[in-house]
Amino acid sequence: MRPFIYERAESIEAAVQAQIAAGQRPKNIASVHAPGQYLAGGTTLIDLMKLDVMRPQTVTDINALERSPAGTIEFSPKGLRLGAMVRMAAAADHPDIRENYPVIAQSLQLAASAQLRNMASLGGNVLQRTRCTYFRDTSYASCNKREPGSGCAAMDGYNRTHAVLGVSDNCIAAYAGDFAHALIALDAQVEVAGENRDRLVPFAMLHRPPGDTPHIETNLAPGELITAFLVPPIPWARRSLYLKVRDRESYEFALASAAVALDLDGGVARNVRIALGGVSALPWRAHAAEEALQGKPLDDDSLNAAAEAAFADARAREHNAFKVALGKRTLVRALRQAATMEL
Repeated sequence: MRPFIYERAESIEAAVQAQIAAGQRPKNIASVHAPGQYLAGGTTLIDLMKLDVMRPQTVTDINALERSPAGTIEFSPKGLRLGAMVRMAAAADHPDIRENYPVIAQSLQLAASAQLRNMASLGGNVLQRTRCTYFRDTSYASCNKREPGSGCAAMDGYNRTHAVLGVSDNCIAAYAGDFAHALIALDAQVEVAGENRDRLVPFAMLHRPPGDTPHIETNLAPGELITAFLVPPIPWARRSLYLKVRDRESYEFALASAAVALDLDGGVARNVRIALGGVSALPWRAHAAEEALQGKPLDDDSLNAAAEAAFADARAREHNAFKVALGKRTLVRALRQAATMEL
């Protein structure tokens, strides 16, 4: 790990100003090369600093914000507000979340280990970086996410865990998180504090597809800090779940996952929300699959048609081609299980 300046911020305003002062302005905070970084749980940042993948000059500790509204959970008729400094374990165990938004609770329960869930913050979780070996191992010279313009070693390398949706010719790294898929499926919004103003951003607009700039992963402006997530009141979100398929049942990232929520009328879908994980380069809302199910009974034909629609634009490589079939089966299974849930 390289030397860095450690600072501790006691307020949101102080945290943002510390990042601006760190020389953040010329670069996007979402870039791996940003000269300043926020530290909450540190479960991603510290690992990558030890690996010499991330080399911030200044690290701003924001754990004091846990004592502010950024560290609270609020459930009301207006919906759910999750402070960005809330720990994953606290949100996963919250009774109102478990009852009214089970997809959120399950996406958190199935992530990482119990120890990491106790440390990791919700804000940091959605910003976690890929587990692509070629990104995390600096002995590989070709990684556009780590070294822009160097190429993508995963294209012709071992790419079993890589993405098939939302990829580009410059990067096929898979987004590693679970919680983000629940948020994007439920049309959540993100509260963001910045240098000159606070803003509310649709969660679907937070992450950027790799395109020509895979090293810039979000649309956060220099110094901006996520302070909360807002989930709208959706009564039928009680019929929701997160299904995660992985190589082993504990402490493993998804090969394929599905976050689904259903509003049914006599077995016919009135509203459907679907997000897919493990197979995508960023949190992935499957709009085509939702449209395919709208107004349809959840029978084999409609479920299979929705799965086909979800992966119609998949771009598979040599070792990850199995994810297309696995992703389809995962989605169908998740929808079937959700349809049997009692409200």
